[in-house]
Amino acid sequence: IVLWSDHGWHLGEKLHWKKFALWEEATHNLLMFVVPGLTRPGGRCDQPVNLTDIYPTLIDICGLSDREGLEGRSLMPLLRDPGATRERPALTTHGRLNHSLRTKRWRYIRYSDDTEELYDHDNDELEWDNLLWGENPNPEHSQVADELAKWLPKVNY
Repeated sequence: IVLWSDHGWHLGEKLHWKKFALWEEATHNLLMFVVPGLTRPGGRCDQPVNLTDIYPTLIDICGLSDREGLEGRSLMPLLRDPGATRERPALTTHGRLNHSLRTKRWRYIRYSDDTEELYDHDNDELEWDNLLWGENPNPEHSQVADELAKWLPKVNY
């Protein structure tokens, strides 16, 4: 069984309405797998993933050969061990050259005008405090942003 939901909706938070933002409130959705003999009742994984990972995961579950050129990656490692660490952040794109990268702890956003945002979900799960704003941003936060930026797509249509 695979169940997923639509993504979130802003109802005035940060002066935004509807779905047109790259923040958690608008990008978070539910994804659930129940695989007999593999997943456990009540199992929960808190690693962000992409909906593009569903198809590669189904191929893997069914034992079919891999397909080339897929953007998603199989979630089998997380289905086997919900506590496993994901090797790459979840990507959300809105329009041309507006991207969000989400790990368990961080959300990094880069807009088409090169404006950047970084949020620490360990301390700011509602994403109110952009750690890259201000006259003297913390060099550690800039380093986190630089590391996450390496995962930005090279091509965006």
